[in-house]
Amino acid sequence: MIKVSVIYSYKPNVRFDHDYYRTKHLPLIKSRMGAALKYYAIDKGLTSRDGKSPSAFVAMCHLLCDSVDAYQSAFAPHAREIQGDIPNFTDVTPIIQISEVAVENSAGRETGRAA
Repeated sequence: MIKVSVIYSYKPNVRFDHDYYRTKHLPLIKSRMGAALKYYAIDKGLTSRDGKSPSAFVAMCHLLCDSVDAYQSAFAPHAREIQGDIPNFTDVTPIIQISEVAVENSAGRETGRAA
């Protein structure tokens, strides 16, 4: 399993429409990627560790797919459309990271590969 993290950095006066992102942009991605997108989550930045400073990131989303190939095969044909939607909700250029999900832990049940 791989996770594609799309990270939007915080900056003063950042423009980010969380409602649009949640109700339009991510459903667009889901509809285009179909069954290749197993799961997604959206994070909305609240604050830094000290609770006084802004979060380093205004938002993140995480797309989970079986493999990098599965992600690329499903995303690539729609990349222009999906990326073209970004100005509709933000003025931030996202940072993309693709990671292997090495361990998952839900309700005390750990799954994943041994290192």
